[in-house]
Amino acid sequence: MGEEIRGYCWNCGQGLTRLDLGRESPCPGCDKPTHCCRNCRFYAPGRPNECREPLVERVIDKLRSNFCEYLEPNPHPVAAGANPDAEAARRAAEALFGPP
Repeated sequence: MGEEIRGYCWNCGQGLTRLDLGRESPCPGCDKPTHCCRNCRFYAPGRPNECREPLVERVIDKLRSNFCEYLEPNPHPVAAGANPDAEAARRAAEALFGPP
C-alpha cells in the first residue's frame, strides 16, 4: 500500500507523499526541490514576501529548498507543461466566478 498524496509538484504536477516533502528531497518526477515556496499552498505572488502566511520569515529564492516551518504542500495538481502562475490565476477566477 502506497503513501497518501499530500501535495503536488509546482513544476511537473507529480503527486508527492510525506516522504517526498523532506528538506533535501527532490521531486521524483522532475528532480526539483520539494520543500520550497513554489510548492506551498501559501505561495502568493504579489503579496508581501510572496506568501499568505503573515508570520513567515523572508525567503528570497522561492525555487530552492528552505527551512520554512509553515510549508504546507500545494493541494492542487499542475498540468504537465502548464504555467503554475497561470494555474493559480485560473483557480482564483473560478473561486470568484465559478467554473467556465
